[in-house]
Formats: sequence, structure tokens, C-alpha cells
Amino acid sequence: MNSRVGDWIQTATGRAFYPLDPDPSEICVEDIAHALSHQCRFSGHCKSFYSVAEHSVRVAYYIEKNYQSGYYTEARGNLHHVPVRDLALWGLLHDASEAYLVDLPRPLKRSPGFGEHYKAAEDRLTAAIVKRFGLLEKEPDCVKIADNVLLVTEARDLMLPPPMPWVESTVKPLDEKIEPWDSKAAGTRFLMAFHRLTTGDR
Repeated sequence: MNSRVGDWIQTATGRAFYPLDPDPSEICVEDIAHALSHQCRFSGHCKSFYSVAEHSVRVAYYIEKNYQSGYYTEARGNLHHVPVRDLALWGLLHDASEAYLVDLPRPLKRSPGFGEHYKAAEDRLTAAIVKRFGLLEKEPDCVKIADNVLLVTEARDLMLPPPMPWVESTVKPLDEKIEPWDSKAAGTRFLMAFHRLTTGDR
């Protein structure tokens, strides 16, 4: 008898995966790259296809460029140095749960009476991803900073002019304009970034 919580989905590599009962050993980076490369940001409302995988790669790139000396985090009263490679890997995988739960826009995630259920499942899955890939237990602040910088850049380059600001006006977009990759390129670059960050190849 199956004791797992919820039902399962079949992944791109043919695995059975339980999104509501995630097992770290069943999480596969190839599944993550494939799924995220086929999911469009902003519920598909951008001017051209722009994948969650590309967004994730660009977040990792931003962290590598802007936090080259790494990062210091406090634990039990002591400061610990976190190498930039570890920060960038967190950035690359910060939306990895969406490979199994799909991308839910921020307004829905934050909606009382609706978003809590998704957020609880997302938190469980993120904890499994953290364990699977040996990430810091808590998302570093620089990941959220990079996420917001990419958000305003994507809004500028991929959407029509907004009817109202999305995030704080103090967040400035990147200088360079985003030219979206196709899904195959996004998936390939996601895996390339993952292997570079986890093997040390430069």
C-alpha cells in the first residue's frame, strides 16, 4: 500500500514524483531544467516566451557578478563566509520548486486564504531541494535582491508599460536589455550553470 501523501506526477526523465510529499533523493536536476525551460514567466503575459529557467540563470549570473567576494552570514553568534559559487547555486535553484508545483504569480502566493496552501507545499519542496543539493538552509538575502532586479528588468523589457509599479521604486533594472532564449537554450544553459557551480569548472 502506498503511504505517500497526495498523488504523483511523471517527470521528464520518467520518474514518479510526489509534489506534496517530496523526497530529496527523487529530485533530479535534469527534470528541473527541462520543466523550468518550458514554463513561461508572468503566467504567459510577456510579449514573447521567457522561461523560468532563463530567469533563474540570470539571477545566478547577477549574483556571480555582484558578490564576487562571497557573503557573510551569522550563525550562533559567529560570522561564516559563504563562497559566491554557493550563493549563485542558490540563485539558480531559487525557483526549482516550480518544476514540480508550476509557477504561481506573486499576487496569488500572497493572497490570504489561497496562497497559504501553495506556500506550505512550496516550503516543503524547497526544504527537500536544499537538502538534495546541499544549499544553505535559509535563502541568502542576495538571492531576493537579484530576483527583484531581474523582475524590474523583465518588466521593462518583456512586458507592456505597467499600470502601476510592481516593486519598490528603489530597485533599479540592469543596464543590458534581455533578449529571451528559446526553451532548448534555456534548459541547456541552466544545466551548464549547475554543473559549473557544482564542479568548480570555470
